[in-house]
Amino acid sequence: MLRVEPPRVEGSPSVVVIRDPSALTQDFRTAHMPDRALVEDSEYGPLPMRAADGRRPFDVYSRPWSGARGARIAIVIGGLGLSQTGTQSAIETLPGEVTLAFAPHGNSLDRWMQAARRGGHEIILQIPLEPFDYPQVDPGRDTLTVSADPAENTDRLLRTLARITNYVGVMNYMGARFTSDEAAMSPLMAELGRRGLMFVDDGTSARSLGDRLAPANGAPFAAAHATLDTRRDRAAILERLDDLERTARAQGFAIGTGSAFDTTVETVAAWVTEARRRGIEIVPISALANDPGR
Repeated sequence: MLRVEPPRVEGSPSVVVIRDPSALTQDFRTAHMPDRALVEDSEYGPLPMRAADGRRPFDVYSRPWSGARGARIAIVIGGLGLSQTGTQSAIETLPGEVTLAFAPHGNSLDRWMQAARRGGHEIILQIPLEPFDYPQVDPGRDTLTVSADPAENTDRLLRTLARITNYVGVMNYMGARFTSDEAAMSPLMAELGRRGLMFVDDGTSARSLGDRLAPANGAPFAAAHATLDTRRDRAAILERLDDLERTARAQGFAIGTGSAFDTTVETVAAWVTEARRRGIEIVPISALANDPGR
């Protein structure tokens, strides 16, 4: 699996503060409303952009966290928007510290984005990227492919980015072939860096170049250590969550990804409650990003 170095921090031996959480991030009361300074009105729809004063969507739409030392875990649950009942359940059941990822072809995404932000969740958008067995396995319309020229891939990317607002970055939706191809990945990372978005690698491909290309293009980066629900039963999910906890205690942080299946949502929600009692801090994915701009 891919690994990412912990964020650089400053401070005393006992307490670390990376940034004043209130300095850039939105007030929870208005977190569902886009910051107009971060929106480019385009032919595709509203696109994320850096503000004239340098603020990034990554900064403004991130969820504050304590900044304290200790074992930290970020959990990203994807596939939001595909099932209306499943999406509502995930938003209402999962604690606000859990990051939610919206599927590129989901329904009513703007409505669900607003509900998630009101619930305190940091959100990311999944981007369809070409897997090795494409098109037999197809991530869906506007999939970025290795064979497409950069202009066509950028066009597909922008159509997807305009689906919703208020997200800190994107995560690959499939994409093992695409993320291993430098010529295909470089324009994607350049666009993300230009717009102030992070790239989250779901950790399913050891050949991904995201850990190198994202920082090189000024894009914050994070990579998952484990997929929680490759086996969709409670015991198996708990085992992967316990593995994450061991990793976090050993190296300070860990990242897990999963999908918005009922079993995953219910298991993660219950585990988070217990993990807090054991001194684990559940943090948004942005808190564990390697950020060249920080």
